Amino acid sequence: MAGRSTARRGGAHDDTAAAGDYDDTDPPVRPSRAPGVASGGRWWVWAGRAVLWAFIIVVIFNGLWTPIRDSIAEPAAEPAVENDEPAFPESAAAAFALRFADTYLNAKKGEGAERAEALAGFVPEGKVSQLNLSGADLTGRDIQVVAVDPQDDNNAVVTLSADVNGDPMRLDVPVYADDDGTSLVVSGRPALLAAPTKAKLPDPTTTENDSAVREELEPRLKRFFEAYAETPEHLPSYLADGAHFSELPEGSLEFAGLEELLVPAKTANGQDDVRQATATVKWRLADGDADNPAELTQSYRLSVVKDGDDWKVLDIQGAPGSFGK
Repeated sequence: MAGRSTARRGGAHDDTAAAGDYDDTDPPVRPSRAPGVASGGRWWVWAGRAVLWAFIIVVIFNGLWTPIRDSIAEPAAEPAVENDEPAFPESAAAAFALRFADTYLNAKKGEGAERAEALAGFVPEGKVSQLNLSGADLTGRDIQVVAVDPQDDNNAVVTLSADVNGDPMRLDVPVYADDDGTSLVVSGRPALLAAPTKAKLPDPTTTENDSAVREELEPRLKRFFEAYAETPEHLPSYLADGAHFSELPEGSLEFAGLEELLVPAKTANGQDDVRQATATVKWRLADGDADNPAELTQSYRLSVVKDGDDWKVLDIQGAPGSFGK
């Protein structure tokens, strides 16, 4: 019995050791848990990541939205440009001064009363006597408006040209316009001045002639000028794309010859396939005397364009400074 009892105690002891192998007096050990999200300093990390991602999203959004917004935004209104030019009715004043000059520059002896009555329609009341002319004839021919020089919104000087008693002269007429620009009056005595004098042309500049292009152009331009005056149905074949001008009136001129043709060797724009040529042309009046035909010699400036092996005319106008060439 004693042996059996001893065996039981030993077995119990062994079972207890296997189960935990600790003394009944030790405190129980609890299983560990994973730390929470807000444990320690980890919540600062998550807050920082949230701020960083928010910043990145804002930057990307602005980068995409700004060009889109600029492309669809309405253009800002440009500031109004102040116009410093006087608001003077130039066209009306020019016509008014022209009618006045026709009366003022034409006077005959014994017609002073009639002239004064006509001038009264242009000058302030009581001022017509200051324009009197007595004891002589005055004639004004070929009266034309040259310029209108506004002084302010209400005053201007209209310059006219005229042959006064057979001599070329200039007449300055002061004109006043009311604030509405609908009423006009000659505001002072007009003034006769000398006509422009004859200018002296400067010495011509020496320009090298491109002989090769000239040889190509000469026969083509002869045919062009003949078509220009006599056979308009052939004219389109000599014109470059974009050229728009009409032929001369039918039966007015006959082509009599190409007197001179100048083609500068160097072009201002560096494009050798576009040239400015100066042609001196002799015309014969179509209805002149066949035995003694009337002839005119004139100078033209032509813009010509290289088209394959051909040259075509793009534009034609009068040649400036042809006397100096």
